[in-house]
Amino acid sequence: MANEIARGLRKTMTPQEVKLWVHLRSWRKRGYHFRRQAPRHGFVVDFVCLRKKLIVEVDGGQHSFDLHQVRDRMRDAKFNEDGFRVLRFWNNEIDTNLAGVLEAIDAALKIPHPAGFAGHPPPVGEG
Repeated sequence: MANEIARGLRKTMTPQEVKLWVHLRSWRKRGYHFRRQAPRHGFVVDFVCLRKKLIVEVDGGQHSFDLHQVRDRMRDAKFNEDGFRVLRFWNNEIDTNLAGVLEAIDAALKIPHPAGFAGHPPPVGEG
């Protein structure tokens, strides 16, 4: 089921996701292999670098307390328990500060991330 959803999402990426994907894909020559719209533990994440255990999510817009926020936080906590860090950015951040978004992702990729990490790192890119 998640694989079918992922295939459909790859065809309907937002312009911001496409813009970010072009850069993340080019980082392969640096040894960072990202997958896009990848199924992970029953969810579909926007971008994931499995080797560095980093997930990058792109959200449509900032939202106050609502069901999406609750779902995102529960999902992020599950990924943190599995040793993944999650960076979350808004579409408008990618539109207005792509260089800053890429810097934040690059910095996260360079931070050593011990296996079995179960903490909750401070959110990066949340507005």
